[in-house]
Amino acid sequence: MNPTVKLPPVIFGTSCLGNIYEATSYEDKFKIVKACIENAPGGTAVFDTAGKYGAGMALETLGKSLQELKVLADEVIISNKLGWYQTKLTTTEPTFERDIWKCLKYDAIQKISYEGILECYEQGNKLLGNYKSQMVSVHDPDEYLDAATDKSDEEIRFTHILNAYKALFELKEKGQVSSVGIGAKNWKAIKRISEFVDLDWIMIANSLTVFSHPKDLLTFLNTMHKKNVTIINSAVFNGGFLIGSDFFNYVQVDKQTERGKYLYQWRNDFFSICKEFNIEPATACFNFAFNLPCVDSIALSTKRADRVGSNVMMATKLVPYSFWEAMADKGLIKLSDIKKYN
Repeated sequence: MNPTVKLPPVIFGTSCLGNIYEATSYEDKFKIVKACIENAPGGTAVFDTAGKYGAGMALETLGKSLQELKVLADEVIISNKLGWYQTKLTTTEPTFERDIWKCLKYDAIQKISYEGILECYEQGNKLLGNYKSQMVSVHDPDEYLDAATDKSDEEIRFTHILNAYKALFELKEKGQVSSVGIGAKNWKAIKRISEFVDLDWIMIANSLTVFSHPKDLLTFLNTMHKKNVTIINSAVFNGGFLIGSDFFNYVQVDKQTERGKYLYQWRNDFFSICKEFNIEPATACFNFAFNLPCVDSIALSTKRADRVGSNVMMATKLVPYSFWEAMADKGLIKLSDIKKYN
């Protein structure tokens, strides 16, 4: 079956443009955007961004960089995950996702409702300058639901989410956007919402990786794929941890806890097998997360412009089956996962 939204195998994440984990100069960010344009699969770069990324910094940086590169608006596709609205910074540090975003000039608040999502859409396009988002979604609806104080509050919040989607589909009906999707870390929230909303595409983050790939998630995604819903797999490195970061799913790992010890041991064993087979950990992560029948595209982000080209090339690299056998022998995966899905 052909997916509803046609995307290249690799689309470019932009959290790095919002100073995730560390501040990066505009010059370096410009080089990243330039490299994405130059290495875009099929000639058209697709950028995944969000108002949450640096409280709008990623949107502003992307728009400014594209303008300086003289990229025409119809030569690029921008997906903006909506739900976070840029506000004045009145405290020493931003109040959202503390210790994640560095050296920000603004704060951000969550706005998920009919009116709120439209405000985020309009602000996002304003921050992009001469560009606008063609793909839109509700960002982090799972976190919005998790913040509920009780069952009644949770039901109210879920209604807000459905109303936000009503607004987004109205934008689509008017021809202002091309498609409507969802971006979330907790795939079960996506599943729940999909029972009420006919999504064009789904972006899952941190959920479908070589480290974590539950069967019930794969079953759900395969079901959606059969309905022509486009599946984008994001954060296939578990927030960078699988390729060397100390942050697992954007939370710093405490090496002294049992969980922390397990994660580091798993990664050490993974790195050892990668070294034995002369395979980059990123390539192994990409290969596993992309070569699942339900996955149409991978969203990858990097802080280094010189890595963009190699990231795109990972879409065509092959990992030998013997590598996965070694992973299974070490207890890092189950070989049935590979036999069934890879």
